[in-house]
Amino acid sequence: MKETSRRSFLRQFCAAGALALKGMPNLARAPIDSLSAPGKPAPSSASRKKFVGIQIGAISFVDEGIDKALDTVQRLAGVNAVMISVFTYSYGSEGRQQPGQFSDHGLQESNVATFHGGDYATVHPEYYRNVPFGGFRAPDLGSYDVFESVIPKASARGIQTFAWCEDQATPRYVTGFERGAEVDVHGRGTGQMCLNNPYVRNFFAALAEDWIKSYPIDGIMFGSERQGPLDNAIHARYGRSHGPARITCFCGYCTQKARAKGIDVERAKEGYQALEGWVEAAESGVRPGDGNFVTFWRLLLRYPEILAWEQFWSDNQHELYALIYRAAKSIRPSVQVGFHIWHSNSFSPFYRAEQDYWALSQSADFLKPVVYNDCGGPRLAEYIRNVHSTVFRDIPSQELLDWHYGVLNYKGEADLSELPSAGLSAGYVAEETARAVAGVKNQIPIYPGIGINVPTGGGEKKARPADVRAAVRAALASGASGVILSRKYYEMHLANLSAAGDEIRSLPSS
Repeated sequence: MKETSRRSFLRQFCAAGALALKGMPNLARAPIDSLSAPGKPAPSSASRKKFVGIQIGAISFVDEGIDKALDTVQRLAGVNAVMISVFTYSYGSEGRQQPGQFSDHGLQESNVATFHGGDYATVHPEYYRNVPFGGFRAPDLGSYDVFESVIPKASARGIQTFAWCEDQATPRYVTGFERGAEVDVHGRGTGQMCLNNPYVRNFFAALAEDWIKSYPIDGIMFGSERQGPLDNAIHARYGRSHGPARITCFCGYCTQKARAKGIDVERAKEGYQALEGWVEAAESGVRPGDGNFVTFWRLLLRYPEILAWEQFWSDNQHELYALIYRAAKSIRPSVQVGFHIWHSNSFSPFYRAEQDYWALSQSADFLKPVVYNDCGGPRLAEYIRNVHSTVFRDIPSQELLDWHYGVLNYKGEADLSELPSAGLSAGYVAEETARAVAGVKNQIPIYPGIGINVPTGGGEKKARPADVRAAVRAALASGASGVILSRKYYEMHLANLSAAGDEIRSLPSS
């Protein structure tokens, strides 16, 4: 690549991503691409009132009964909004409890072996004419329609209903999945949906249209717990490693769109394959003469297309957010649309750099940054172990954690040896809440996700009532307009749920 064209390329990849499939004239576009983008109204005084949401799966209403579940969350925690996991293939969102970590309500058993997932509301075919996927109606609960069953009873109690939706599906359960799958740098299909694929975009817009037109829902919360190819390649995430990272997406839609933006696709592939080789060597303990970090940085200098593709992937993800927002608002402007910001935002400076709160706020009515401090300690420790195996292998892991504390502006947190059992403090909740409020310039509400009994391993931090009260207090005192109790009601011990309510009731009303 000539130097002049390289400079031009760098300017182009830093520009904001075009919406949907602009620049791709040879590809069939969906009707959603032509949706108008209504002007975003300024926040009303009503949007500033204290919001107390709770994430809850359809199975809780089936196992406990709708009346009992709603009465419990309203009485104990003052809940005025239920975020129902209506479309998910994640056991963490919709299943019962993790084996051996049962709470004190619901059935004292797990359904890991039989969990399926999908859409827990009725699928109305007329909204999916531009979608090649099928079989996504959840079969776990038979013909049970969670919206049809819950909304009338929630409304009667003054409780709003939100559709809580995630961007992943299980390939073996969804017919036609391969037509929307990401393709990795070696040309292999993956088990993830390509967020730039027009069929995938049509699908999520169709889900929103179906729910808004078929039910009187109050809002949608969409979540994407995924990150780009660079972050994946260097294992900059929490969770146990499952072998080499899949570096995506190089499907036909992505490559054509990238070329239209001036990105050299072949150089991007070459750079990521070189990066992949370096990661494999680093994890095997082979230290380059100049060290791992210097070698990593040299690869970025040699292949700026690596960063270009990371930005490209992230832009496509955020374009999907904007598309869902516009699609919902074009149907019913009063519907509130917000986004769940993945917990990696609290650990990885790489991922955090791509989560520009101000930019996200331009297509959102609220944001829910995950600040689960009960499981935050074990998760941060896992992140440190993972990224220490690649980019930061040259320095001791405790020094690496201290560096992250400095970069992320966390003070007074535990050393690495104690972090899994200590968890993160309420100070962390306060810092992340204040940062989010400042990031959106106080233009839209921030509803931090407060973790309550998110499962952790043996010897790791377990939430107590005092922890929950402190976290809720920290969030609301730091400018939050409300909170969303998380990860799901089924896991929460009632004493902890009550502690959240006690703290909320003890504070002056906004």
